[in-house]
Amino acid sequence: MTNLHDQLAGDGARSEAHSALRAGDVPMEMTGGGWPEGPQIYAACLASYNSGILHGCWIDAAQEPEELRAAVSAMLTASPIPQAEEFAIHDYQGFGSAPIGEYTGLDEVAALAQFIDEHGEDLGGALLEHFGGDLEAARAAFDDYAGSFRSLADFMEELTEDCGEQIPERLAPYIDYEAMGRDAELSGDVFTIEISFEDVHVFWSR
Repeated sequence: MTNLHDQLAGDGARSEAHSALRAGDVPMEMTGGGWPEGPQIYAACLASYNSGILHGCWIDAAQEPEELRAAVSAMLTASPIPQAEEFAIHDYQGFGSAPIGEYTGLDEVAALAQFIDEHGEDLGGALLEHFGGDLEAARAAFDDYAGSFRSLADFMEELTEDCGEQIPERLAPYIDYEAMGRDAELSGDVFTIEISFEDVHVFWSR
């Protein structure tokens, strides 16, 4: 169980609780609008849940941790169970393959959501999956980002040209860039994230 006292920065967050429970934070069936874009979490009141009542709200996760805490506090303040303090993440969307658990801390949720919001769900989420949820490793990967290419073979061909390798025209058809790329990946020199057909992101391995 997650006690809000363990996640609130201080009493000041409670003073902002009701203002934080804005239209975008209530269950979608109450808004009548479309599904919001970007990483979202559904925070549920455990006191209500244990009493057979479904009470919670969808929250934009790509915010600062204190804003998430204020939104959760607002949800708990509005709970039909007096003095509700415990919550859990009962659903989420927009995080790609990023690992979000029922009791993932709001600081971690905010950091993961902001990373995905910056780099996109497909690439950001896939990078987090590649590094087993290690956010710092995923962030560091962009220090060695080679770019987006139609294929790894295209990257190897461009790399060869950028290195100034003068390949005789009569030999060019015999250069197997696909095999070169495969060898580079198997040897651990690079790794790739394939987002879709002909959208391959190449990273140098540390």
